[in-house]
Amino acid sequence: MGTKTEDEAGAKTGTEAQRDEEAVKLSKGEETAAIGEVEEAEAAETADDQADSEVLGEDEDDEAVVAAERGSGVGMGAAAVVSAGLGVVSLTGSWVGTIAQARDGLFGQLETAQSAGVAEQIKQVYSDSWNANAMVAGIFALTALIVGVVVLARPAFGNPDRIPAQAPWVKSVAWAGVSLGVIGLLLAVLKYSNILLDMPSPS
Repeated sequence: MGTKTEDEAGAKTGTEAQRDEEAVKLSKGEETAAIGEVEEAEAAETADDQADSEVLGEDEDDEAVVAAERGSGVGMGAAAVVSAGLGVVSLTGSWVGTIAQARDGLFGQLETAQSAGVAEQIKQVYSDSWNANAMVAGIFALTALIVGVVVLARPAFGNPDRIPAQAPWVKSVAWAGVSLGVIGLLLAVLKYSNILLDMPSPS
């Protein structure tokens, strides 16, 4: 009886050990499968990230190419500032106009005879030099007007994909240059034609 009991106990122990081994194998298999699934998921995520990075990189490259083709618009901004500056110079005067006026006055003094009448002296010494100053101011005003119009009209010509969008301040400064150019040109014409600030006539 004792031997039979011991045999049964040994058989049970062996069966339990076999079951434990099978359970361990199953656990290891499940762990291996889980690890494999995790690795596959990580690999898929890595591939997706790489694909997204490549797409973003291509988009950035495309944007950079478009920006390079369009340009930065710095030239148009500088031209607008130049237009406004020339318009201000046409109204306030410039050293070029001052030199032209002084030079014409000097020539008038040299060319005018001492025996000439007062009207002739005024014309040769003062009126002609005044007209020279007005002409220089008119040239500055006309240049400001042309540059401002070119800046405002530039987006309407050429390939829209290659022309940079104008910033609001560029348009504002260009319009200021055009306005100052028109005013300066009008004043220059009035001064040159002796309608504005006419020379005094001898009595």
